[in-house]
Amino acid sequence: MTVLKLNVLELEKSEYTGGKSSLCPGCGHDQISNVIIQSAWENGIPPEGIAKMSGIGCSSKTPAYFLGKSHGFNTVHGRMPSVTTGANMVNKGLSFIAVSGDGDTASIGIGQFVHAIRRNLDMVYIIENNGVYGLTKGQYSATVEKGSKKKKGAINRQAPIDLCAMAINLGCSFVARSFSGSKKQLTALVRAAMSHRGMAVIDVISPCVTFANNDESYRSYNYVKDNDEVLHILDYIPHFSPLEEVDVPEGEFAEISLFDGSTLRIETVGSDHDHTDAVSALSAIHQAEKGERHVTGLLYYDPEVPTATDTLNLSETPLVGLGEESLRPSEDSLKGVNDRFRS
Repeated sequence: MTVLKLNVLELEKSEYTGGKSSLCPGCGHDQISNVIIQSAWENGIPPEGIAKMSGIGCSSKTPAYFLGKSHGFNTVHGRMPSVTTGANMVNKGLSFIAVSGDGDTASIGIGQFVHAIRRNLDMVYIIENNGVYGLTKGQYSATVEKGSKKKKGAINRQAPIDLCAMAINLGCSFVARSFSGSKKQLTALVRAAMSHRGMAVIDVISPCVTFANNDESYRSYNYVKDNDEVLHILDYIPHFSPLEEVDVPEGEFAEISLFDGSTLRIETVGSDHDHTDAVSALSAIHQAEKGERHVTGLLYYDPEVPTATDTLNLSETPLVGLGEESLRPSEDSLKGVNDRFRS
């Protein structure tokens, strides 16, 4: 007799799955979808309490493959952050998980990305970054490294945009980089991001098996595996699991308390990286770039940045749950506003 494993909500993991993927076999994006399913299930987030958002591109097709019972909105190219902003302001009670690509984020949507960070919108923003435009046959995107070579075509001659460095410079409160082939690290980061209050950006290097699967490509599976500089080992402990039950490898470690009471435990593996220091994070990124490597792990974290709902002083009850008597100003209050303009 098979005993089905249930989460804290007594739900099977099948409650968090979606449709069958239509991406190329072996695409790194499918592994990210599996991590999102696993993370939401293990964190005990009810599927109907999640809103999954996306734009246009291979990456933005993926919400069809996970959380089939959640709310969803597939926006136009590059406009996902503004649609998420509106939805978040009206219904902050939902958990917003956004999936975008390097084209959707670093080109047509870069301005939207910048202002979502600036506002510290409460959302998980996952960038499925493969350095190419897969739907339009593999042109280089704005994130691919100078000198990188695809399976076919010329070497890229333009400087890249590093979205993690940009996010840190703009004051993003949670910035991480991972690799679709590093399931344990990516799962810990996604689970922590889901427990973070504010904008959590995770730039995931996700190899394109069709256009960039040659070893000369900096975002091919083999290149990333051989040139991945891991900052630390991560363990995520949800608030409903006691810390003492977690097996921590030997070494120096720090514990980060997240908004919902969960803990992200970081063990150092030979790096002196300080995740609370933006300069240290930027230095790690630039040093890795100089060495033609990819630095992965939690790059920067600051839980004290006010969120967009804090700044706007929104009511405790989500706006969607307020009645007409709360949303409609009284006749006296309207008269007071008009009188101030007349004086």
